Amino acid sequence: MNLAELHKKLIAAARTQVLDGHVPYAFEKRVTALLASRVAPEKLDFWVRDLWRAAVSCVGIAVLCGVFTILSPAVTNNTDNDLSQTLDNTLLASINQSDQSQ
Repeated sequence: MNLAELHKKLIAAARTQVLDGHVPYAFEKRVTALLASRVAPEKLDFWVRDLWRAAVSCVGIAVLCGVFTILSPAVTNNTDNDLSQTLDNTLLASINQSDQSQ
């Protein structure tokens, strides 16, 4: 069936009905109260609550890491644990070996 034709038939049928001006007492208040009582939770409410919990736990972990780094004893002898020298020695090891073999 053609939608335009169906639309015309439904509008014609609706226009033939006699409108009754009688509305039940406090109808608007009952409808609005019913709508207010049936507020459906949004689908994202669960996500928002869980993300806030995750954010709080991440802040807690960051604070614990900060406290640990502040309270941990500092290394006084950095010559043995110099990361830049260790990295250079590792990366240039193959070049140093080829220079020694020649």
